[in-house]
Amino acid sequence: MSSAFEKWRQRLSDMTGLGGDQTKLHCQGCEQWKSHLLQYSPSVLFLMKHLKLSGCAVPPENIICAPCDPSAAAASSTPRSGGFSPTSGAILLCAGSFFSRSHMEQTLTHELVHLYDHCLFKVDWGNLRHHACSEIRANSLSGDCKWTREVRRGVVRFSKQHQECVRRRAVLSVTSNAACPNKEAAERAVNEVWDSCFADTRPFDEIY
Repeated sequence: MSSAFEKWRQRLSDMTGLGGDQTKLHCQGCEQWKSHLLQYSPSVLFLMKHLKLSGCAVPPENIICAPCDPSAAAASSTPRSGGFSPTSGAILLCAGSFFSRSHMEQTLTHELVHLYDHCLFKVDWGNLRHHACSEIRANSLSGDCKWTREVRRGVVRFSKQHQECVRRRAVLSVTSNAACPNKEAAERAVNEVWDSCFADTRPFDEIY
């Protein structure tokens, strides 16, 4: 196990112990839902299987439940529910940020798509086109852009709803990339790779 992963896990472990009883309850609930998804979620099991077949098996301990930085969430227009660390290969699930187990399932699936892309396609996360492609795929394949999720966000569309959601969320994510100078650059990156990346559903046969 890499030293980078150990350092990242230790930092998250330290954070987990600082939030009092409420934080511990959130982390316990997160772990319970995570355990269920790793046993029963079709999308999670499918991605875990294909990651293993590709030589990138994901041990359960590499999927970490921990509190996320509330100041970062407050500064974002899209509250954070998870993340993927290219350096360590670990996935973070933000304990206390999920309104349902289905929400966690979509988040974990999203981050596993990033991990799949990182493993198979050697993504350069500082390259905006690379980042945009993985965000398009992760948002499209994870269930993040289901109509019910969009309604919960207060976004109601009846024409090309899925595509518009994927595009919007991909632009938001790329805009947050440290290498991205502004939203316009993020939009250009998403537009440049849109056709090929939206059509690429690997390892799924179709959009989940």
